[in-house]
Amino acid sequence: MILHIDVPWLLDVQEQAVPEDVSVADYSGLVAAVARHKTRIPRPSATEPDAAWRAAALLDTLVRLEPLPHRNALFACQVTVAYMHACGEGVGPPYGALVDLVRDIQAGKTSVYQTAGRLRTWRI
Repeated sequence: MILHIDVPWLLDVQEQAVPEDVSVADYSGLVAAVARHKTRIPRPSATEPDAAWRAAALLDTLVRLEPLPHRNALFACQVTVAYMHACGEGVGPPYGALVDLVRDIQAGKTSVYQTAGRLRTWRI
């Protein structure tokens, strides 16, 4: 299922993910995440991106751009899980695996394509 989200959708997830009052510090980070996940062909040799790639694009962008003043990793993980669920694909990562994935993104150790691959292995 192809699902394109928008900034208001991200803000709705933020309200649920970060219960304390956290104002967005950089709306351009949210706009960039929305635009990136809508990319039709993520690389020339690829076919239409799947939900895992789109979720990975959201996760990678939100982790790297940090649009909130704090709790960006929590927000990015919640967006990823919510997006996959909205697409009808749940994810069940092993304990601590999502945290490890975020750390790998922050350290520049994983690409968006590798992130999508991990999400695919966690589908339930």
